Amino acid sequence: MSRLRAATPVHPVDARAFDLLSLTLAMVLGLHALHMPWWLVAVLAVVLGWRWWQRRQRAGRVPRWLKLPMLALLTLAVILQYGNVFGREPGTALAVGLLVLKLLETETVRDARVGISFACFALMAALLSGQGMVATVAVALGLLPALATLRALEPAQVTDSLPRSLLPGLGLIGAALPLALLAFLLVPRLDSPLWGAPTPDQASTGLADSMSPGKFAELMMDDSPAMRVTFDGTPPVRAQRYFRAYVMARYDGFTWTFRDLATLAPSKLEVAGSTSYHVSLVASQQNVLPTLDVPIDAPAGARMRSDRVVVADKPVNDTLRYSLSSATRYRLEPELGPHRRRWLQLPDGFNPRTLALGREWRQSHGGDDGAIVRAALALFHDGGFRYTLAPAPLGRNAMDDFLFGTREGFCEHYASSFTVLMRAAGIPARVVTGYQGGYWNKAANYLLVRNSDAHAWSEVWLPGRGWVRVDPTGAVRPERVSQGAAAAAGDQLAWYRTDWLQGLRNRWDIVNRWWDQGVIGFDALRQRGLLQPFGIRDVDTATLGWLLAISSTLFVAIGLVWALRRRQPRDPLRGAMRELERKLARKGIARRRGEGPQDYLRRAADALPGRREELAELTRSYLELRYAHAEPPTEPLRRFIRSVRDFRIARVVK
Repeated sequence: MSRLRAATPVHPVDARAFDLLSLTLAMVLGLHALHMPWWLVAVLAVVLGWRWWQRRQRAGRVPRWLKLPMLALLTLAVILQYGNVFGREPGTALAVGLLVLKLLETETVRDARVGISFACFALMAALLSGQGMVATVAVALGLLPALATLRALEPAQVTDSLPRSLLPGLGLIGAALPLALLAFLLVPRLDSPLWGAPTPDQASTGLADSMSPGKFAELMMDDSPAMRVTFDGTPPVRAQRYFRAYVMARYDGFTWTFRDLATLAPSKLEVAGSTSYHVSLVASQQNVLPTLDVPIDAPAGARMRSDRVVVADKPVNDTLRYSLSSATRYRLEPELGPHRRRWLQLPDGFNPRTLALGREWRQSHGGDDGAIVRAALALFHDGGFRYTLAPAPLGRNAMDDFLFGTREGFCEHYASSFTVLMRAAGIPARVVTGYQGGYWNKAANYLLVRNSDAHAWSEVWLPGRGWVRVDPTGAVRPERVSQGAAAAAGDQLAWYRTDWLQGLRNRWDIVNRWWDQGVIGFDALRQRGLLQPFGIRDVDTATLGWLLAISSTLFVAIGLVWALRRRQPRDPLRGAMRELERKLARKGIARRRGEGPQDYLRRAADALPGRREELAELTRSYLELRYAHAEPPTEPLRRFIRSVRDFRIARVVK
């Protein structure tokens, strides 16, 4: 066995192939950078750059005493960051790290091919974190240096510039697109992803089921879409675009939480006006489905709580589409009943000054709850409060610190303090979180709601009116309701409000919406209805298999015919020789089957003694141009073509 190993040839990797391999790994690291800790990405980038530089100075593997500690440190770093090495995110981080460390021992063609195979797997794994159009195109482009590396590893390859090295891979990807499209349409789809449900480490996006001062700040800077909404009729004006997600009742002095009211029946709703709409909700890993204002009923696969919050039967792990109707003019729970106490709960020992202010308003206004609400809104409007996305931190008595100290914050500060004031004054109140506003896309007739449109407001219960929405943020900064979060932030998001940037973002979302509906949303149900335009309602798996087999066969046949009929590259030297053969054939000197050019032209010289020297020169020039060079030199080739064109035959000696 040792003799066989010793006899196995070892092919080293040249500098060009190593450069392309390093570029491939850099592409992999870049695609995963947004879903890995920044410090780990930075360390791996340094290792990758150092190895590339070290290899250009001197070929050779990195010593084992250096590789093994780096491997141990990588594993330890992943465990410290994620708690284990299992799951999508820790597994991806470990795989990318191992791929970069593989470069430290890459010196042979076999090592490079193993690295490329692993890199292609890591590129595919990037689609587990996002399947948007940009991510998909980026993964496809990441294959270009991988394909160029494989081509550079083949023997006797000519070194090209980097762009020319990538062009063959681009052609291969383009040629594979039709077959990929057939597979996308016809390969039977599973009802759920092959990799199953999300792992526990998978982070939730968007709103959460709790709210505390400062928790919304990250959402305010998240420009990614949360949902897209289309309306059957005229869309509501911006001031009425409140999308309810969580209704929070429990308060511990700092944080509001979403209580489980699943056992209670939906509260009574008297509808005076309604609208119907359709929501395309981006995956949030949550069960709550945002609904416009107050929903009338729950869509299929969901139920409604007593506070009119709609909860899906399972977490939203993929884009979810649902339709429902909501009340725009209504009375919600005009009789509060036995649940009044739940909406007055306040913890002991917190925010004494805030509670004292609420009791003071109750004493001043007696039983006029509406006057107390107006007093609170006047406090926010006239009390020197400021709307900011970077408020000062709050202490244990957070509402006291906010109302009587910092007086700066954004929606969650105002909704939280307003609700505490109302409860202190004996008015049932609750915090509602969701989305407000959105951008109406006239070109595609849908409302785009981004995560940055996240908002918090309050609902108070007033006798005879039921639950009434009150947005205290609007008393401080009306632009938040009438123009959106970016407008309310003023100079803090001036760059975000530029007309050209907002126009570009919103037009680009039309493309993303098409991708979500046409590509990501192409599930098993839509696949089974693929042939409905041809009168076939439900396509089973066997039919899809036959269609795939027939289509693939036709595709391969078309490619084969095209390859066989493709015109060969133009050969000027061969063209000139054929022209000379035609001239000689017209005088009866035709080239025989299997006769070489030298024998043929010697026989022509015997038949044309007066042109012997000219034919001998043409023979010598042709043989030199054809067999003495890989490519015929330009000037000698031009002289040969000119000599053939000027060649004339007067008579033939028999």
